[in-house]
Amino acid sequence: MKILIVNAGSSSLKYQVIDMEGEQVLAKGVVERINIEGSQLKHTKGKDKYEIKQPIKDHVEATQLVLATLQDETMGVIKSVDEIGAVGHRVLHGGTEFSESVVINDQVKAAIRKCIPLGPLHNPANLMGIEACEKVMPTTPQIAVFDTAFHQTMPAKAYMYGVPKKYHDELGVRRYGVHGTSHRYVSKRVCEYLGIPQEGTRVIICHLGNGSSLSACMDGKCVDTSMGLTPLEGLLMGTRCGSCDPAVVQFIANNENMTPDQVLDMMNKKSGLLGISGTSSDMRDVDAAADAGDENAILARDMLVYGIQKYIGSYAAAMGGVDMIVFTAGIGENNGKLRERVMANFEYLGAKLDVAKNAACADGKATECIVSTDDSKVKILVIPTNEEIMIARDTLELVSK
Repeated sequence: MKILIVNAGSSSLKYQVIDMEGEQVLAKGVVERINIEGSQLKHTKGKDKYEIKQPIKDHVEATQLVLATLQDETMGVIKSVDEIGAVGHRVLHGGTEFSESVVINDQVKAAIRKCIPLGPLHNPANLMGIEACEKVMPTTPQIAVFDTAFHQTMPAKAYMYGVPKKYHDELGVRRYGVHGTSHRYVSKRVCEYLGIPQEGTRVIICHLGNGSSLSACMDGKCVDTSMGLTPLEGLLMGTRCGSCDPAVVQFIANNENMTPDQVLDMMNKKSGLLGISGTSSDMRDVDAAADAGDENAILARDMLVYGIQKYIGSYAAAMGGVDMIVFTAGIGENNGKLRERVMANFEYLGAKLDVAKNAACADGKATECIVSTDDSKVKILVIPTNEEIMIARDTLELVSK
């Protein structure tokens, strides 16, 4: 079966076509600047790359262009839309409604819509992608795979906040976590890579990218994660501030004549590496500025490293130890120097980084590899994430029932 994977943003639509016989990626691409001047599709088939530049007014037109490209005589990988057995959609927030992937129907869409306040940037776009595919492919099964689902195994002591419990009961205020599809893939794949069962393992996963989160996993199940009610909590990120005293919102609002919504917008879009460094939200730019002696960039990098170290230490304490520390996602997979800085203080845990192994598994050469020393009691690994294959596997399982 061939499965189309869709990850819709507010002005973009990423896609992959995966042949589930052998789990081979046949084609992938992205439609950018939907309903914005300069709309284009970037498409990759094997080693061949193509670009189509034309006005694209909405996600329906974007989906139609994707399907036309996939059927193109030169660029395509299918002869008919009928070859696509199902569509798997990445959906950010499922609240407490979903602890696993589901076939999309009106009730599921209503639940996704209900969670828009918890995922205001992503859930509306995810719905646009779903409804566009439904319109263009009305008879093809549509599956929702939620970024929050993997974290639903957290115990109440980890997901509850210390506000009156009625806000949890009436409004759903609690820790949900994000990047769950990535954490689920990596927590399983690292054990497959090492040839060990998930049962009995204590794994800390560091998903580090423009958005970053850590998770603590025992027996392959999440027991804690760093993101919270929304993706704003946790580590310093590309443009997100991460965790801070909630009173900061009120203090800035009062002193800058801003509304709470405006402060949260600033915390989501103008803070983090960008806000501290004043240079960029991209870790590569921050590293370059820091290496050149820029004090603000050095501070931004130090804050990120320190934050990761604090979470690793606290999760090791919560689990009574740790067997594996795994780095994944764009920064985690490719930035060997950051991994070296993070792991500099963990020999007390028995975690020793091999500098040579680590350097060989970085800077665009990321692959599955062990970067700890042979005598390290805690294995340190790099496992590239693959959220798309998890979405495809869930989709195949649901449509095969």
